[in-house]
Amino acid sequence: MSDLHLQITNLSHHYGDHTRNEQTLNSVSLSLYKGELLGLLGPSGCGKTTLLRLIAGFEKPSEGSIVFQNQIISTSSFLLPPERRGIGMVFQDYALFPHLNAWDNVCFGLSRSQDNGRASWLMELLGLENLRRRFPHELSGGQRQRLGLARALAPGASLVLLDEPFSSLDVEVRLRLRNELSRVLKTCSASGILVTHDPQEALGICDRVAIMREGLIHQCSYPIEILTRPETPFIGNFVLQHNLIRISANNGSYVTPFGNIVVKSNLIKGIPHTLMVDENSFEITSSSTAKGIIKGKEFSNTCWVFRIEYGEHIVRVSSPLDSELSIGDHCELNFITGKYGYLFPGCITCLLK
Repeated sequence: MSDLHLQITNLSHHYGDHTRNEQTLNSVSLSLYKGELLGLLGPSGCGKTTLLRLIAGFEKPSEGSIVFQNQIISTSSFLLPPERRGIGMVFQDYALFPHLNAWDNVCFGLSRSQDNGRASWLMELLGLENLRRRFPHELSGGQRQRLGLARALAPGASLVLLDEPFSSLDVEVRLRLRNELSRVLKTCSASGILVTHDPQEALGICDRVAIMREGLIHQCSYPIEILTRPETPFIGNFVLQHNLIRISANNGSYVTPFGNIVVKSNLIKGIPHTLMVDENSFEITSSSTAKGIIKGKEFSNTCWVFRIEYGEHIVRVSSPLDSELSIGDHCELNFITGKYGYLFPGCITCLLK
């Protein structure tokens, strides 16, 4: 992937008055390469759907620019209409025309001069060939989602925007469709931008993932880099579901309520203030006089995961399935010696003790 397909530069957006409180995007810069599937990942309200709408042309930026295939399509003073952008969009609610059958839905965006051969090919590619005459209400959720993708690609779009397309589907259908997505885009020589709030989905199928929070991009990297080198504590907590623990310095060493930290001094470039550790980093023991209180308990395939209040911290801790601890019990927590964690700022590897 070496050809730049889409370039977003210093993009900002406001709803209502141009005040800090109304800002939904704050100087966002992002690139997309031909053939790439890029994920926009973040919690609700972080600005990811607004960014998608700006790329589609449904909103105008207050600052910055969007360049698509070497053509400026959005600035604060210019907005190329959505229908002239050559960008397809698949909505969360499918947005199919209920009075049109599947075939007419797919062909709806074609101009009079366009051949419908591509539409026919897409329906076959997506397993919809035998459903041409069915109306949207006669299709399953997965079939409607594939129909929405076929309609977005039929006019020859080289970029498809997908706004949480799998969120309303059951688990089996969701897994099958998201595994098909990359194949379909590559077959159509198209790039894609996928909006999701599911870290597993983004990291599982996207070539790169941009992680957003409060209108800012915290990191845009390959999945393996996000997993091994998260750039901010938010990424570690939101994406990896790791625990964030405040640390304090004591005569050159770093301490926490759960144990000490060993780190090479030459790696420290600032003043670490946060330790990130996973749920397998703790030893949990029952004690009626201990500080920890179990507030939640959930089954996680091979273990229990407890949510424990320990002073000012709320931590997630895994425990074997034969554990007899229950909600409301008091417990003691200590680091398991030899486990690894990360110190922030800097994402510095350290040893727990």
